[in-house]
Amino acid sequence: MHCFACQSAVNPGDSWCSKCGAAVRQRVDPDSERRFVTILRADVIDSTGLVAELDPEAAVSRLEPALAAMRASVRQFGGIVSKELGDGLAAVFGAPIADDNHAPLACHAAIELVRRVASLGDPALQVRVGLHSGHVVAYMVASEFSKVYEIGGAAQHLAARLEQVAEANQIYVSEACQNLADGHVRFEHLGGKSLRGFNQPVPVYRIVGASDLSSWRVRRARSVSRFVDRTTERALLDRATGQARASRQTVLLLGDAGIGKSRLAHEFAQKLRLEGWRLIDAECSPNLQSAPFSTLKRILLSAIDAAAREPGNPGDPLKDLPAIQQSALDAVLDVPIANPQWDELEPHARGRVISDASCAVIRSLASRQPTVLLLEDLHWIDRASDVVVAAIASLAVPDLLVLLTSRPNGMPVWIARCHAEVVAMRPLDDDSGLEMLSDMLGSSEMNADLKNRIISHTANVPLFIEEVCRGLKESGTLRGEWGDLALVRPIDELGIPTSIQGVIAARLDRVSKQERSVLQVAAALGARSSEATLRKIAILPEDALRGCLVSLDRAELLVRIDSELEDSLEFRHEMVRQVTYDSMVEKVREDIHARVLAVFESDETWRDDPDALCYHAMRAKDWAKAFNYGRSAAQKCLVRSAYAEAVDYFRAAMNSLDKTPLTRPRETNAIDLRMEARMAFIWSGRVAEWIDLGKEADQRARQIDDVGRRVAALTVMAGGQNFYGTPTEAVILGEEVVGLAEESGNPGWRNLAQYNLGQAYFLAGRYREAEQTFARARSHLMGPEASAPFGTPPKYTLLLCCMMKSFTHTVMGELDVAEQLQREAAAIADETGRPYDRVAAAYSGGWLMLGRGDPAAAASILEGGFVLAQKHGIRLFVPAVACHLGIAYLEQGLFDRARGMLAEAREEARSVGYTSAVLRSSISLALATNQLGDAQAAQNMLREARNTARQQGFSGLEAEALFGEAVVTPPSREENRTIILSALRAAIAIASESGAKPLLQKAEAMLNGMLAAGDQPT
Repeated sequence: MHCFACQSAVNPGDSWCSKCGAAVRQRVDPDSERRFVTILRADVIDSTGLVAELDPEAAVSRLEPALAAMRASVRQFGGIVSKELGDGLAAVFGAPIADDNHAPLACHAAIELVRRVASLGDPALQVRVGLHSGHVVAYMVASEFSKVYEIGGAAQHLAARLEQVAEANQIYVSEACQNLADGHVRFEHLGGKSLRGFNQPVPVYRIVGASDLSSWRVRRARSVSRFVDRTTERALLDRATGQARASRQTVLLLGDAGIGKSRLAHEFAQKLRLEGWRLIDAECSPNLQSAPFSTLKRILLSAIDAAAREPGNPGDPLKDLPAIQQSALDAVLDVPIANPQWDELEPHARGRVISDASCAVIRSLASRQPTVLLLEDLHWIDRASDVVVAAIASLAVPDLLVLLTSRPNGMPVWIARCHAEVVAMRPLDDDSGLEMLSDMLGSSEMNADLKNRIISHTANVPLFIEEVCRGLKESGTLRGEWGDLALVRPIDELGIPTSIQGVIAARLDRVSKQERSVLQVAAALGARSSEATLRKIAILPEDALRGCLVSLDRAELLVRIDSELEDSLEFRHEMVRQVTYDSMVEKVREDIHARVLAVFESDETWRDDPDALCYHAMRAKDWAKAFNYGRSAAQKCLVRSAYAEAVDYFRAAMNSLDKTPLTRPRETNAIDLRMEARMAFIWSGRVAEWIDLGKEADQRARQIDDVGRRVAALTVMAGGQNFYGTPTEAVILGEEVVGLAEESGNPGWRNLAQYNLGQAYFLAGRYREAEQTFARARSHLMGPEASAPFGTPPKYTLLLCCMMKSFTHTVMGELDVAEQLQREAAAIADETGRPYDRVAAAYSGGWLMLGRGDPAAAASILEGGFVLAQKHGIRLFVPAVACHLGIAYLEQGLFDRARGMLAEAREEARSVGYTSAVLRSSISLALATNQLGDAQAAQNMLREARNTARQQGFSGLEAEALFGEAVVTPPSREENRTIILSALRAAIAIASESGAKPLLQKAEAMLNGMLAAGDQPT
């Protein structure tokens, strides 16, 4: 523990710092939480110059009026002054009690702050203000004498930087704050500004004034969806309207923010207006809760305006009132009053007259024309207006419908007294939610999965649906116009738009501390949990836990679900879970996950679920357990051929292990883990990362001088080099590794090293050496003591040897031997049933059929392998199988299909980093392109492939490219004939040396034909 002032070490029980004498501040960890808030920073410009020559008391007196104005402005709009800075202050809006209007409130407070300081009449007192919305850690700091609410995090620094660059009496705002307050406040974009501590220019906005738009109009301006459903609620409103013809009816639409109260109320009010009803509409403002009669003033202004539009225009509805009542309403409307009788009234009497006058106006209007009074957001009504609205809602007059909206926490006590019908608003049903999404995204079936995810994520709350879609569009994940949007990239998480974080946080703030702790445990467990599990982790008495669960279910935060498991619980929607989880500081999260981990480890249900155990161990920062469970989860994924998931778990295990203390056993585990992980990286086509595993393992093995593990690491590197590097490099490394492996006496790594070397020889076009090397590895793997490296079954390596040896014999024209090897590979695949083995067998079977001149049979085999490789994410095989499938189509004369498949194969090979597959698919793609009439493009492709193959040492592919050039080059001119003859002779030379007899025979036949005909190729 350290002193906050001088950072000297302080004993936990000390009240004072022994070095500097400062009072020791004790941070209260249980109250710490993450919040999404708006931060206001303000200070007096050049305060040092103002007080430099003054004594301390005079200096305080000089600045205190400005500081008092700042404090009052912050408090007027619900902010908390978190810190005073001598010549300014820092304030926070949206904490400790969440408020979804924190950004507009902060902006209005800043406007009021500047106005108040200017009204002091002291030209030397000029202020500047900075505002930013972002995540902070909020907590109580306790000293011996007081407690202070403080915030921490990078967000406060941006607010401070904006304050520092702001001009005199100006308010600078970040883009995050502007996005949240736009419409409520008017802004001017100042472009990007360089701020200290930020590498890139930061977008900055300046507040130019408050907006007179109502909250409903601001929301409506942002809305991009049409009104859907609400059949039940509209029926209730229709019934109330019918009853209002006989006597006044009051209806309250009750629901949480975003549920659609305002939309329904306005849609219904406009319907009544078209049917001849007069509409008086107003709303309560969060900015004006402390302003007496602010809501009533809006009602009266709307009533006067509605009366002015009445046919025949009977005039101002206030003119027929008694003089004292006219004065009362003039006071509300801020009209000058010259009535001694009004001046003599006591405050209580004035309030009574204002109420009577307001009721008289509404009664008069309803008597002339059916009238609907729509008042929104009753939870923000000021106290003075609340009394008057209660009286209006209790009037006994016909043709008056009082339509109110409120959140559950703001329902006034007088609702029951006025016999109001309360309509509890529910989320949309799934059909209506999908209808809303179709209206915004379009009706394309391509978005069907996304729509279902959004429905699940938002639980059909209309505002949440709209804001999630808006966020996806603004991020570029969805492109197009509203009503016709296309998903252009995968989505891992839908996230929570900043515009609704406060809405959800405000709901969470309404629950008790115990209920919040239960929610936090449930959030750590995931979208679903069980009462039995919560009981073990929450550490609450049984009665308390049951009470919490009942309250949370009633609040529709954590609800019971119909399930075979009677105690199943789930979050009403994923956003509630995310906000709950994100609100916890790291220490609280770690503690909860550690408790979850302990319970899971002792429960047989979870003991065999390494996925869940790894997840909670990592979040509990128990790195040793995270390593073990991550490794187990990766192994489990490999068994079920989930290669991408296996990669993720292996990475988690590697990262976790590296966070444990450095020891030799840790390093040996780290090396072995990378060797084991190689298969997941190989099969999922992560070639560069596969090589990196070998490099990392080699480096660690060198550091601990472990020769055996160095051999393993180099073997892995050599295998990756066959795909990612050049054949020359691969052969050199492969030969070195085979020698080291034989010296080390480890037969498993020797067999794999020999297989890798045979593959390197094959890619280099050294087919005879490849065949001999594969034969040695195969003989070792077929013996009684067959061995392969850990994580690799011997039969898997044997299958690969048979596959590659079959390729080699096919290229050399030894088809009977190739077929025997293919049968062995297919038998192993049938025995193991593993997807990877089946794809490998299909690949070699297709290659053999192409060698036998049966492209239709080859296509049939390769199509099955291609589908299987894609289904199981075996990316390493996808480009290779696709390439040969394209060749099969080409040889059947299906040129369009061939071109499409070969182009796909080339792109996939490039993305994986599979160099030889890029070249092979390019060569065949050129032949397909030539058949479709573009000889020049084919020539260019083949020339590029030939040069690349020659430079990098792929001599077999160089020969194929040369032969392709001879095929596609038109022999019409003498210079072309020379090119063709040269290409054929070069291909023959390479094929003759390498032993590629089929290619040699085709090239020789074409060359002999040309020479015999003189100038015509055959």
